[in-house]
Amino acid sequence: MDLETRFPDIGTSIFTVMSELARTTGAVNLGQGFPDFAPPAPLVEGLTRAMARGQNQYAPMHGIQPLREAVAEKVAAWHGAQVCPDTEVTVTSGASEGILDAVLAVVRPGDEVILLDPAYDAYGPAVTLAGGHAVHVPLDPEDFQVDWARLEAAISSSGRTRLLVLNTPHNPSGAIWRAEDMARLDALLRGTDILVLSDEVYEHMVFDGASHESVLRTPGLAERSFVLSSFGKTYHCTGWKVGTCIAPASLTREFRKVHQCNTFSTFTPAQWALAEMIRAHPEHHEGLGAFLEARRDRFAAGLASTRFRPLPVAGAYFQLVDYSQVSDLPDLAFARWLCTEKGVATIPLSPFYAEPPEGQRLVRLCFAKDDETLEAGLARLGEA
Repeated sequence: MDLETRFPDIGTSIFTVMSELARTTGAVNLGQGFPDFAPPAPLVEGLTRAMARGQNQYAPMHGIQPLREAVAEKVAAWHGAQVCPDTEVTVTSGASEGILDAVLAVVRPGDEVILLDPAYDAYGPAVTLAGGHAVHVPLDPEDFQVDWARLEAAISSSGRTRLLVLNTPHNPSGAIWRAEDMARLDALLRGTDILVLSDEVYEHMVFDGASHESVLRTPGLAERSFVLSSFGKTYHCTGWKVGTCIAPASLTREFRKVHQCNTFSTFTPAQWALAEMIRAHPEHHEGLGAFLEARRDRFAAGLASTRFRPLPVAGAYFQLVDYSQVSDLPDLAFARWLCTEKGVATIPLSPFYAEPPEGQRLVRLCFAKDDETLEAGLARLGEA
């Protein structure tokens, strides 16, 4: 049977490719962004209790009430924003589901969606499924900050912009948006009907005394935004696939229409465990930034004895390194060489771009790993 693909430009995810190559070669996997330390013990114990209590059947479509209330309480404490747990908070099967649901809920055929490159590779396919057109606006290739002139030009050139996707802290660079960035975006979108999808899954991983600047802190943006978060990233349990979407009631109604036809409901015992964890152990999410900042610093110090040059990291748990002193290979070829010949799996940057910058020689490493993994990786990188 001949089948015309809906995704002619999309192959297997680079994360899957590099993780499989790491598995087959026995390489240290510093590529795919998952932590290799355990979730907090109280969370695991809470999951066990929930299953033992019989909380194993379908949860309500929009998530259990205690978890939605706990999320709303945390948003008020962290961002000073009031969100309604009944009409503005939805529990999703990970942030990836939330991305797809949000795009399908509001993007119509022919609409334009602005993506800031380098961009996480789930954004573009979601736009394609919705029948929209992705407009790629490159971030500054040195510090990965917004090029405001190019962004404004992309918005005003056609008048068809429906949605803008932002990501802070940023994957893959670790750059963060600050209050002045949010204020500038608010001013830029004022008077338009443009919506925002704010991917904030690394919200508790911000370093050097900075705070996470959510769109929820800017009322003009909050009223037009879907805000996506991930418990998997915060609690070291990416395999549980539980996240949330916060949006105004009008947007949430549209979002839930897609959600109920997609996954409908999310892993029930995990929801009960997470509701307990947020309220009983806030010290975990409150201390996560300092915990990962220390790992960032140790990893960067270890890189100093290699030929890889680390770039500044303001948030998330990724370290970009410039490998131009090691090789002049393009990043995809270099990542394969490094994995097969030196035994370290990384993620090249070019798959995050529609048009990668010419001559860019960067790969992404994940430092959310235990000491043994990081030390093994650094030893092998030192041999490159």
